[in-house]
This record gives sequence, C-alpha cells and structure tokens, in this order.
Amino acid sequence: MKERILVSACLLGVNCKYNGSNNENKAVLEYLRDKDIIPICPEIMGGLTTPRNPSERLNDKVISNDNLDVTENFKRGALETLKLAEKLGCKKAILKSKSPSCGSNYIYDGTFKGNLIKGDGITAELLKKQNISILTEKDIENNITFML
Repeated sequence: MKERILVSACLLGVNCKYNGSNNENKAVLEYLRDKDIIPICPEIMGGLTTPRNPSERLNDKVISNDNLDVTENFKRGALETLKLAEKLGCKKAILKSKSPSCGSNYIYDGTFKGNLIKGDGITAELLKKQNISILTEKDIENNITFML
C-alpha cells in the first residue's frame, strides 16, 4: 500500500480558498502524481463557508478581517484533520504556506498588512505535535521533499 499524504485541497485546485478560488500548484500536482493523497481543508472541516472573510492568526486566536473570532472553527478543523490523519495512517502532509490553518514555520502576523512572522497555523501546529511531517508548496517548488 502506498503511503498516504494529507494535502491542502486548495493546492489541488479545489475552490475552498477564503475568496472562493484555489491555490492550484503545478509542482505539488506533479510531485503527488503517483502518491495516495487525502485532500483536506481544515477551515471547511471546521464549519466555515467558502467564500469567507480572510483570517489571520494573532497569538492563540484566529481573527477575521471584520474582527470576528473564528478560533473555534480553526481548532475544530484542526482536530477533524488530525482524526482523519490518524484513521488513515497519514504521517506526512503538504499544506498551504502562510495560512492561519496550514501555514508551517511562517504565517501572517494578524495585522492584514502582508507581514510574516515565525509561527504555524492551527492545523500545522497540531499535526506537528503528533509527529506528522509537514512541507508546504514552497518546499516542493524548491525541490525539498520528505525524507524516506
């Protein structure tokens, strides 16, 4: 059986991005061509709609640009993603960079001005705590792949 990899659905071309579009990434699609993938969108899994207002992580909260606290939706989506990973034996994920859910190592700072800070999105943070390896589309574009 091939190893299963969680993948942010927006990177696969699914229109689940906050503005109703996607972040389809040719490098990710090519990398995943012969792999068993599990598409996920933690924000949708947490009960948010598409489209929705953009949100950014501010410390332990996630706030939308209209000042709505959507932290519980993001936490619920992270937990649902983890449950799916555990049920399907996923130990790796390719997630959307900079996202308040999926961002790994760098996320937007909560000011909605495009500033990046060191940190993880809510889902990426939870998955890392469970020893699930995470890459972003930027890693794949730079030919950084999972270690065997």
